[in-house]
Amino acid sequence: MLDSYIKLVKGGQDEIVEKKSRFIGQVMPVSSEEEAYAFIESIKKKHYDARHNCFAFSIGEEMPLLRFSDDGEPQGTAGKPILEVITNSGIHNICIVVTRYFGGTLLGTGGLVRAYTDASKAALEVCETKLMQRIYPVDIKTNYTDMGKIQYILNTNEIRILDTIFAEDVLFVTEIPVNDKDRIVSEITEATGARAEITVKDEIFG
Repeated sequence: MLDSYIKLVKGGQDEIVEKKSRFIGQVMPVSSEEEAYAFIESIKKKHYDARHNCFAFSIGEEMPLLRFSDDGEPQGTAGKPILEVITNSGIHNICIVVTRYFGGTLLGTGGLVRAYTDASKAALEVCETKLMQRIYPVDIKTNYTDMGKIQYILNTNEIRILDTIFAEDVLFVTEIPVNDKDRIVSEITEATGARAEITVKDEIFG
């Protein structure tokens, strides 16, 4: 099981020009094969007058569904290079379409591979991404005397504190990476003499 993956939060678009051919890279987060093909069709309609609309997409975190198309370009010069950009990025649930407006000069197989690769990378660079980790939502209930000790442990280990609720006791609402959970719980238990009430919830990606 993956401990982490990169999530595409917001798509983007950028383009390059190679020997007067325009290569427009367009990126979109997708959660299903149907969403990916819907995005591809929308790009084809938008750029109906383009020579090629080549694409690749990856769906799912574990053993992702991978698809690509050269859309009339020589085999292996467009879709596969786009897919390699996706797989090398570590991003899941993503679709990239690269639209080509032919500029009148043939680029050769090597030139096409470079152009489709560079257009995909350029578009990815303007996207917004987020590192997703397997985490445990953890609630830590403590008295005011031990509050500072717990804050120190959480801050030192860069544990995300989502909320701090002050009432009769203090409640820290946190997210702890899966690989750090046992160690952090042990540190807090030892530092507070087991006085802290620690509730570990079901594992999620966050």
